[in-house]
Amino acid sequence: MDKYQNDYSQSRPQMYHEKSRKIKAMRIIKLLQNYYGIIKLKELILLDIGSSTGIIDNYLAKYFNKVIGIDIDKQAINFAHSKFKRENLQFKLDNAMELSFPNNSFDIVVCTQIYEHVPDPKRLMSEIYRVLKPNGVCYFAALNKLWPWEPHYNLLFLGWLPKKIANYYINIFRKKKNYYETLKNYWELKRLVKEFTVKEYTSVILKSPKTFGYSKIEKFPINIIMWIISPLSKYFSPTFFWLLIKR
Repeated sequence: MDKYQNDYSQSRPQMYHEKSRKIKAMRIIKLLQNYYGIIKLKELILLDIGSSTGIIDNYLAKYFNKVIGIDIDKQAINFAHSKFKRENLQFKLDNAMELSFPNNSFDIVVCTQIYEHVPDPKRLMSEIYRVLKPNGVCYFAALNKLWPWEPHYNLLFLGWLPKKIANYYINIFRKKKNYYETLKNYWELKRLVKEFTVKEYTSVILKSPKTFGYSKIEKFPINIIMWIISPLSKYFSPTFFWLLIKR
């Protein structure tokens, strides 16, 4: 892993922002409740890959039998350990490239905006598949390369550029040396998760945003625009929301 990933939370203050992190947690809950039902969640064991400061997992632990958050960011894991205390909540320093859990350990794995950060996305997905129980699901939120606005650095077309040019681009406009992330488009992501059965939720969310915790999309005229473009969201949404089901 690149060194910057080891202390990612130190360069991203939003990882410590409780309000926004709780909103993300609520959205995960609402989608999983839609799939499983509200009562069923209490029976399930969840692994969150890239848990960072643990704010999301502390919220998730209210709804699940057990939640384990893992990250390679030692400072973030230490913060989570010191901040959040629940009997059914655990944090662990661990590497998604080689998870330290037995096969078939978890009912749910959360992997939200992680694939673009790791050195080997195929290995990431293979490890997720391995630790999921049969018929277990991965909550997979994935950035789309085709969306022109790159959200990590807030620069247009950054994700479209070859690495050398992208490095110059962020050096000039963001004073960063390297563009570490590697984004994929819809078809590349489908190949990446080919071991799983994919249940796509992106267009469902855009058609009924309030159901899934996206209240801002409900406002006029955004709601009309989102409804119109929702059929195209399968390919061109800024973020894809999928449940990956282990066959």
